[in-house]
Amino acid sequence: MPRKYSAEFKSSIALEVIEHSRPISAVAKENSVSEQSVSRWVQIYRKEHPELEDQLNESERDELIRLRRQNARLKEEVEILGKATAFFAKKSQP
Repeated sequence: MPRKYSAEFKSSIALEVIEHSRPISAVAKENSVSEQSVSRWVQIYRKEHPELEDQLNESERDELIRLRRQNARLKEEVEILGKATAFFAKKSQP
């Protein structure tokens, strides 16, 4: 006979996965629930709360910051290499 879980319990489990970017398997194991149930609860929660999809979680924010810094550095490197290429191209012409 399948166990019945409260709506609050299902929501708290789904939020644990969504907000903390935790693996479904780990959350399921810690709470003695099947992975299929947790996965379904996460899908339902996301459907009922579409506004959450627009928000970045902490790890996504950190990655975005890191990628923006990397992008800026790479743009500088491309600019420097372009100037160096032009300099050496002029210098090698007789």
